[in-house]
Amino acid sequence: MSKIHKALEKAQKEREMDSSKDFRPRSLFEEMEIERREILPDSSNLVEMVCDPRMVCTSQYASLAAEQFRKLRTFILQAKTSRPPRTIMVTSATGDEGKTLVAVNLAAGISYDLHSYALLVECDFRDPGLAHWFGGANPKGLSDYLAGDGEISNLLMKTAAEKLRVLPGGGVRENPAELIGSKKMEALIEELKSRYADRYVIFDSPPLLVATEAEILSKWVDGVIIVVRAGMTPREVVRQAISPLEKEKILGFVLNDLKFRTSGLYQRYFGSNDDYYKVNGKDRTKAEPQRIKVF
Repeated sequence: MSKIHKALEKAQKEREMDSSKDFRPRSLFEEMEIERREILPDSSNLVEMVCDPRMVCTSQYASLAAEQFRKLRTFILQAKTSRPPRTIMVTSATGDEGKTLVAVNLAAGISYDLHSYALLVECDFRDPGLAHWFGGANPKGLSDYLAGDGEISNLLMKTAAEKLRVLPGGGVRENPAELIGSKKMEALIEELKSRYADRYVIFDSPPLLVATEAEILSKWVDGVIIVVRAGMTPREVVRQAISPLEKEKILGFVLNDLKFRTSGLYQRYFGSNDDYYKVNGKDRTKAEPQRIKVF
């Protein structure tokens, strides 16, 4: 082999080494730090945030339900504790109680706070569907990352809300409990918890009595919110569901889908000053499909 050929080969290897350094994939937190400095996210990656009318914090901002989610947000952000919760699991005893509704609106409400960022994480690998709330098909997500198929920085969904990011559940998996209980998931939560003081991470968890993932996840988060659907879930079922949880981690309960059949019951929960919720001459309360009561 000639000296010229050897020299060219050596130069090529050096270029390849330099190139690999220059194009090192960014970590999750490098990606988030870049997003924090952006004035607006890249419009080509935006998803329409008001596509689902159940996102009352955006589609019905002046409604009573949206106000209840703002109360829930305030309760969490202004918690009088030495260590306010910043990783929060939203769950329920059984299915169809509205836990995803609460998780989505809580994350959206936090993202509208002047000083806070929100990351919404879907932890249901059995029936993932969080991406549909934001107008997209079910893409790769957390389950794929935990299974070694993708990096978090490439799986985050941008939304039309500048300070809200979504990590969808990803593909359906046959071993969801093992993935949620993995060291990789534990390490991810610890990094999310310790990285930024102004970022709140909301985990949309499977129901407690349906899947073991919720109990596993509860051990690693700062706090847990239990969603109970009014008139559907018996008190004893709720007690059974929360029995394995660490009681000090239960932040509270959200009573969902509360029906008001009389004006007296309506005023008992929300007061009588309905005029406050009339914006631009339109009564926002009449079209509201659900009531949320925070305990």
